[in-house]
Amino acid sequence: MSPFTGSATRTPDWRHLRLVVDEGVATVTLARPDKLNALTFGAYADLRDLLAELSRDKSVRALVLGGEGRGFCSGGDVDEIIGATLAMDTAQLLDFNRMTGQVVRAIRECPFPVIVAVHGVAAGAGAVLALAADFRVADPSARFSFLFTRVGLSGGDMGAAYLLPRVVGLGHATRLLMLGEPVRAPEAERIGLISELTEEGRAAAAAQDLARRLADGPALAYAQTKALLTAELDMPLAASIELDASTQALLMNGEDYAEFHAAFTEKRPPKWQGR
Repeated sequence: MSPFTGSATRTPDWRHLRLVVDEGVATVTLARPDKLNALTFGAYADLRDLLAELSRDKSVRALVLGGEGRGFCSGGDVDEIIGATLAMDTAQLLDFNRMTGQVVRAIRECPFPVIVAVHGVAAGAGAVLALAADFRVADPSARFSFLFTRVGLSGGDMGAAYLLPRVVGLGHATRLLMLGEPVRAPEAERIGLISELTEEGRAAAAAQDLARRLADGPALAYAQTKALLTAELDMPLAASIELDASTQALLMNGEDYAEFHAAFTEKRPPKWQGR
């Protein structure tokens, strides 16, 4: 996403989520605990717009997404979304589904690592939000459910049919997206859906620790690694190698690369600048 801004100012308050930024780490909390953090139209739009704003903010170097209360996110709100979509025409439905997909694209395309802290349920759209992140840190209570076929819709919602086979393989992805059965933490770790399995109640703290490590590291190198991981998913090898070569040549001209050499020579930790 482009760092250049127009006339709009930064949004001071977000109605459908909580945002705290502390020394390069943005913590975004879904805060409807009475509804298991079910997503509304406004929550989707806030996530989309927030990620765009933070992508232009050079001070943010890592983001943690979590949920308040008993679980991470139970998916789209049945009353506020499913009920409303029954009254929409095709054009309105297309606008809504494109918006939800824009949230996933924003997670994949933002220039900083995104860590999702999962406890309890991550269902439907909540499971896809977790899937789109760079890291999924979960405690033993976590369970992932891709429920879309359970409501009569395609399991390939919000990019799930693209992302999930690339994370867990086609066989597991077929089972999860078609049957919609819950995957509990031990199995999720075994098939690669979880990046780190923590002790009970430790997912949020572990996600913050990882975010701090990333925020203190070479931000530009992380941003380019993330961009290449996404861009090269469908590239032939020759194109991937050429893109890697171009990226490395640019980074070798950067201040962080020179700083590493200076720090190594002087036997001290590097002072990363993200440049």
